[in-house]
Amino acid sequence: MDSAPLRPASQPCPDEGHPPPLEAVPVPWKSVGPCKSYRESPRGLVEDPTGEEAQGEEGPAAAPLDMLRLRSSSMEIREKGSEFLKEELHKAQKELKLKDEECERLSRVREQLERELEELTASLFEEAHRMVREANTKQAASEKQLEEARGKIDMLQAEVTALKTLVLTSTPASPNRELHPQLLSPTKAGPRKGHSRHKSTSSTPCPPVCPAAGHTLTPDKEGKEVDTTLFAEFQAWRASPTLDKNCPFLERVYREDVGPCLDFTTQELSALVRAAVEDNTLTIEPVASQMPPGVKVAAAECGSANTCALSGLARACRHRIRLGDSESHYYISPSSRARITAVCNFFTYIRYIQQGLVRQEAEPMFWEITRLRKEMSLAKLGFFPQEA
Repeated sequence: MDSAPLRPASQPCPDEGHPPPLEAVPVPWKSVGPCKSYRESPRGLVEDPTGEEAQGEEGPAAAPLDMLRLRSSSMEIREKGSEFLKEELHKAQKELKLKDEECERLSRVREQLERELEELTASLFEEAHRMVREANTKQAASEKQLEEARGKIDMLQAEVTALKTLVLTSTPASPNRELHPQLLSPTKAGPRKGHSRHKSTSSTPCPPVCPAAGHTLTPDKEGKEVDTTLFAEFQAWRASPTLDKNCPFLERVYREDVGPCLDFTTQELSALVRAAVEDNTLTIEPVASQMPPGVKVAAAECGSANTCALSGLARACRHRIRLGDSESHYYISPSSRARITAVCNFFTYIRYIQQGLVRQEAEPMFWEITRLRKEMSLAKLGFFPQEA
């Protein structure tokens, strides 16, 4: 009879009705009650030798319950952690999107500012260049005007000196023959177109030639007599010379001579010419064909060289006038030029008297003014010296 193999005493046989021993489960320890039958070891739960009976009674039911609780707690923690992480991720994405939008807006603002800065810099440079060009142009024009003004001043000073010498040395009793070329003898004066001279030793000037008829007037001697009313008005004016046309002396001259002499067909231009003559700002110069080589022709010219701007008649205009500082020029006929020149000569002489340049007695000065008034009357009637 075969004998059964021997088993160790510590391993009971299953046939003896004892349950198999429990193995250690590698799960975290969680206390579920006041149990002292187990202890923790590095490899898991190990049965305590003192609580073998309690383990044998509670072990099979407590282990699954602990596992379920552990699993449910782990799931809850995972879900809450996942939700928290999702919320944080959503917040971070939202903040990042706002940051990106802010960066894009700042980038657009920077680009706009850079463009505006470039445009402003370019406009400033253009403005600076334009101002420099304008300054150079104005400087060149000012220098040119200064040179022209200096030339005019030198010319006017020479003319004033010459006229002053001639006026101071000329009287009706002993007239200066350079100031009055009509008193020259025929041999010195030379032939002049439209005039004829009679050989005579008399100092009385020969009568002028009528331009229309082409013959001389009757050579009657001219008598002179001082008008007491006119002479009294002149003496009152000479006591306190003035250019105010409201004084009796000048008011009469304006009414009888200056006004009719400067009364042209073109009324508006006539008023401008009269104002320029009174202000001594009128300039008469030859037209381009007769101007000196060094004189430039102005660009602004009014009218035609074949039509007088004052009378409106078709005439060959050899001179033109400029009013004040205006760049506009107006062509005038020889007759209009003679009328303007006669008035200018009168104003020049009374200005000399006002400035104290004429040192004569009252009567010679009165007769010189009367002669100038006579020239204005003749020019108004159409008499003027013809040009060669």
